[in-house]
Amino acid sequence: MAVARMNMNCSIQSSLSCILKPSYFFNFKTTQFKNRLYFPQNHLISSKRSLLCTCSGNFQASEKAEPFVITTPLYYVNAPPHMGSAYSTIAADAIARFQRLLGKRVILITGTDEHGEKIATAASARGSSPREHCDVISQAYKMLWKDLDIAYDKFIRTTDPKHEAIVEEFYSRVLAKDDIYRADYEGLYCVNCEEYKDEKELLENNCCPTHLKPCVPRKEDNYFFALSKYQKSLEEILEQNPDFVQPSYRLNEVQGWIKNGLRDFSISRAAVEWGIPVPNDNKQTIYVWFDALLGYITALLEDKEQISLQSAVSSGWPASLHLIGKDILRFHAVYWPAMLMSAGLSLPKMVFGHGFLTKDGMKMGKSLGNTIEPNELVNKFGADAVRYFFLREVEFGSDGDYSEERFVNIVNAHLANTIGNLLNRTLGLLKKNCQSTLVVDSSIAAEGKDFKDTVEELVEKARINYENLSLSSACEAVLEIGNAGNLYMDKHQPWSLFKQGGAASEAAAKDLVVILEAMRIIAIALSPVAPSLCRQIYAQLGYSDDQFDNINWSKTKWGGLKGGQVMAQPKPVFARIEQIKENENGAETAPQKVVKKKEKKQKVQGVIEA
Repeated sequence: MAVARMNMNCSIQSSLSCILKPSYFFNFKTTQFKNRLYFPQNHLISSKRSLLCTCSGNFQASEKAEPFVITTPLYYVNAPPHMGSAYSTIAADAIARFQRLLGKRVILITGTDEHGEKIATAASARGSSPREHCDVISQAYKMLWKDLDIAYDKFIRTTDPKHEAIVEEFYSRVLAKDDIYRADYEGLYCVNCEEYKDEKELLENNCCPTHLKPCVPRKEDNYFFALSKYQKSLEEILEQNPDFVQPSYRLNEVQGWIKNGLRDFSISRAAVEWGIPVPNDNKQTIYVWFDALLGYITALLEDKEQISLQSAVSSGWPASLHLIGKDILRFHAVYWPAMLMSAGLSLPKMVFGHGFLTKDGMKMGKSLGNTIEPNELVNKFGADAVRYFFLREVEFGSDGDYSEERFVNIVNAHLANTIGNLLNRTLGLLKKNCQSTLVVDSSIAAEGKDFKDTVEELVEKARINYENLSLSSACEAVLEIGNAGNLYMDKHQPWSLFKQGGAASEAAAKDLVVILEAMRIIAIALSPVAPSLCRQIYAQLGYSDDQFDNINWSKTKWGGLKGGQVMAQPKPVFARIEQIKENENGAETAPQKVVKKKEKKQKVQGVIEA
């Protein structure tokens, strides 16, 4: 927003009258947070759906349960969304889906930041008004989130009238605290960051290190927020709660900034008309960060609820997790906590700064012009493939590079071969030899087999990694269940046992039950990452959509499949991706594919429908 203001995105407790001491902003113990993201797990489930919410059901949570509030950046609408924006949101959605599986009342907040100089400039370049421009780009984000299966609960636009009212009330609180004053400021300004820069931060020729463009000298008469007043409080918060900023190396960055001394920052602009007017001074507008960060709180307001800061806070603040890109870390981990302390509000429980997505070794960003179009990626490969690749292949928190060749290889190997093919060939054998019906309960079929223990260990490993926000490792643990299933199948060779008949055939029928139970567990454990694929797996196992919508993490316990249960007819749940290559003349050539014996070679572009 301004929260995603720096084009990064690749590119996320007490009452209003609480005492302003660091310990009052956290109602958890540091030891509980140590080494993993900790939240109480004794609540029922989950959230109301928004109009575009595609969340996978879950049973109803108690409305009185403390919510798990997770936020993406509020994305800046100077240009349409790129893959960096999508990455933050995919990750937030996966975390939210996992928390719903644990039984939490989840509120996933996303939205768009729509004020500021760059917006007015972008609108003018399009020949439209700022409002028209914001309407178009904000809708593009909503449609992309729908295509990516993002199950958000709240979508906030900073041009919403209710947001303006909240910002004005917040501004008045901070002003009453004597933390806002008027002064002249002169310095080097990055238009893309919408931030004044220290010369020591800049590259050669005064270039911004993020956008690689020269900063321009500016002198303005603005209102300022007394950030320096909160230096000691911020130092104490980070010292007493080292998990407040994650990963740990991001915490080191924040502590370094604070140690070097905090400077008051400008919170208004005199020459920018597209923004919220400063109360009692309509010649200035509130600077985007002091506006946009409040979107996290405004979003909590229920429809038809009284529009007030108290009402918004009572609906779920503080946030459990702010998920952001690393280039807006300063605003979320330094500016935002100080603003909240000034207004007497609780701090978020954690700020997690993930890395950038890169292309050809460079950060992707709208300002740099080297983005990957997420709509094209989804249309070509499907939402599950896109979600899985970026969560599996990028260590969450670090930078990650994209190449189409690696994308295709990973998705084919993991989703089509390891998981999809295992399910399909097992169901094929079950249909041929057992009329698609399970002969015994999976708990009985697994008696005396180490495979059950292996699966249970791996699914627990996945759970811990999800809780730690180690999304890549969670995917890897689930994939290992698939690998174990394939090894089990190859070792026991049920197709051969069926031919022998008698006791061998009975053993083979049990082997199929064991493998299908592992597939059932995979469908639950991977559902935060690839929800549509997992829904299809669940359907293949004979379950209804309603049953999938009401799953929870406890269902990953071994023993779900029952004797007599009828499986669906085998049908591939994930087809291999084929690449169409161009020859020297630019003409398309047939896809090159490694095929198994007796398998027909198909010439298809994009995703093959098996």
